[in-house]
Amino acid sequence: MQLKGLVRFFAIALTLICLYQLSFTWFVRNHESEMDQKAALWLKASYPSPEVKYPGNKELQADYADTLAEVKKERLQRLLDSTKDVKLAFGLTTYRSAKEKELMLGLDLQGGMAVTMEVGLDGLIKSLANYTKDPAFNKAIENAVARKANSGADLITLFIEEFKKINADAKLAPFFASRSSNAVKIDDSNAKVEDYLRKQGIAAFNNTYRILRTRIDRFGVASPNINPDPAKGIISIELAGVTDKERVRSYLQSTANLQFFEVYTLENKDVQSGLVAADKTIEDFLNGTTANTKSVAVDTAKKTSTAPAAKTDTAKTATVSSLATDTNKSATAKSDTSKIKSNANPILRLLQVNQPYQAENGRTIFPAAIGYIQSKDTGTLNDYLRMESVKTKFPSNLVFMYGKAELEDPKFANVLTLYAIKTLDNGQAELEGDHISGASQDYDERGRVAIKMNMDKIGSNIWAKMTTRNVGKPLAIVLDNFVYSAPNVNDPITTGNSQISGSYTIKEAKDLSEILESGKLPAPAKIVQEQQVGPTLGKESVKGGIMSFGIAFIVIFALMLLYFNTGGWVANIALILNLLFTIGVLSALGFTLTAPGIAGLVLTIGMAVDTNVIIFERIKEELSRGKNYATAVSDGYRRSLSPVLDAHVTTLLTAIILAYFGLGPVLGFATTQIIGILLSLFCGILVSRLITDWYTNKNRHFEYFTSISRGVFKHAAYKFIEYRKYAYVLSGVIL
Repeated sequence: MQLKGLVRFFAIALTLICLYQLSFTWFVRNHESEMDQKAALWLKASYPSPEVKYPGNKELQADYADTLAEVKKERLQRLLDSTKDVKLAFGLTTYRSAKEKELMLGLDLQGGMAVTMEVGLDGLIKSLANYTKDPAFNKAIENAVARKANSGADLITLFIEEFKKINADAKLAPFFASRSSNAVKIDDSNAKVEDYLRKQGIAAFNNTYRILRTRIDRFGVASPNINPDPAKGIISIELAGVTDKERVRSYLQSTANLQFFEVYTLENKDVQSGLVAADKTIEDFLNGTTANTKSVAVDTAKKTSTAPAAKTDTAKTATVSSLATDTNKSATAKSDTSKIKSNANPILRLLQVNQPYQAENGRTIFPAAIGYIQSKDTGTLNDYLRMESVKTKFPSNLVFMYGKAELEDPKFANVLTLYAIKTLDNGQAELEGDHISGASQDYDERGRVAIKMNMDKIGSNIWAKMTTRNVGKPLAIVLDNFVYSAPNVNDPITTGNSQISGSYTIKEAKDLSEILESGKLPAPAKIVQEQQVGPTLGKESVKGGIMSFGIAFIVIFALMLLYFNTGGWVANIALILNLLFTIGVLSALGFTLTAPGIAGLVLTIGMAVDTNVIIFERIKEELSRGKNYATAVSDGYRRSLSPVLDAHVTTLLTAIILAYFGLGPVLGFATTQIIGILLSLFCGILVSRLITDWYTNKNRHFEYFTSISRGVFKHAAYKFIEYRKYAYVLSGVIL
């Protein structure tokens, strides 16, 4: 055998890489199991069991048990969020990093929800045309939407076609000229209008995708699968592991909420004193020196829901009462020095407070955000800030909101800014996003990247009042309770035409301008297709897949030993390595293991064994001819290479075609099969030959015959050719 050293190197390297990659799954499972046990112990210590709480009342016991399950789930999520940076694997990695590298299970294996969402470009077209009442225009949109349901074409193309059918000589430009910010003139051709609509459609689609991505991050789903298709205007989403289907459905389909707020900075004495007082209140509470009599209690006899707080990856946090349960137990305990020290400055220990700085003109500037916080600590801070005793320390119209996570910058991916937003007395924004008439990326007079923003008449009047009151102060641009930007006001803006400048990159400016556009572009995404897989069905799929996989593995393992004697160990070792390599490569490349993928693995077992069966049968033939073991092995591997390659190449071509044209389960099956076939060739031909040569070099050899295999097919005579016509008929009937 040639290149033994190279084969040995790749075999060892692949083994180490795959074991390393799969170890992340093991460490993650251990950590999550440990956190689940902690959540269960906390729940048992904090709440009575359903039987104790409501003895003899089965209905209330069932409701109470459901509530406890939700409380435990929230507690578990809280524990996982707070331990994302805990070291695992003997300090070599963190839970967050290991979670990203573990072998992912598909929707069909762990349950969840898959939806296909369509971006409503019909609403966008109507908005850009200022909601014209023209019957021909509206009829064209209506017909285009009807055709879109049974057509692969995009809505804009269909709309243009339908409009031409109704009135071939009419122009579209007059409908869009007034709201296009001079992008479309009243005498422009239909082709130019179509180009304008496509640009607006792409911007609306990208913005909707961005908003959905942000919303999905709140569900706490690890590695959600989101596939946008701009050509068709659809976004396919798979959320494995989600349980609250109604929340997902309503949250994904809600319209983007763009708002403009004034901002409290640390220049405000009430905020400064409130932050210090809140910190002291929580410290006293944790030390048990002050009772938190105004905390909101959980009604454990009824199912309750809590509105989601504005945050990023701590999508579920423990309830305030759960925090109280943890801490009130220490109220009667003796205070000791270590406890007091650990509870000192609970808020200011989590929050890095921003400091003021001097501007070029010597004026003191207070940053718009009051501070920074690690994303893993947001759950704890949210619990603190929701306590009634803490709320009273701040102005009644102050609402805390987090800034948008900087996911593209690794340095700040785990850090969030915290803003103190000033609302109206009713908790609403003074200016809503539907008053924006246009926004685009631009440059200011000094050549810096900027965002140009225009407003309608009503918005201009409100904006003029807000900017006049806040010269030298920030105003926050908020989308779905996330602060996307908080620029300072340099001068009052009374014309409704604003320019936002600063240290923006071109990409950041384009993204922000598209966010501002969302205030006037009603292009929400609606669910057009939905599939739900319950966790029970997912567990059954895993159980069935593992069982089928295990049975196939054990049966083939035993058959190899019964039929090929000690030579069967070579086939079994090659089989084990093939499975290890296949699963390890799938995990390393970030593929998701699905039920069809497990089917592909089972098929891979058959392909891997088939390789060794062909080789070993050829070796047995050579031995039957009187050749010695070394010559028989050499000739057996050489002469069996052609049929083995033929079988694998034909199967590989089929798998490639399936992968190219297939989607969903078909693609998962094909991907697993492709990887398995390639690794089957490597293990079945090269690795098994390497093991055989290593063993025979020590003046030993494998036995390839058993008492069963010597006589099983010795006098076999099957008339395949004679009965071929019957086989053709039977195959045709079955197919």
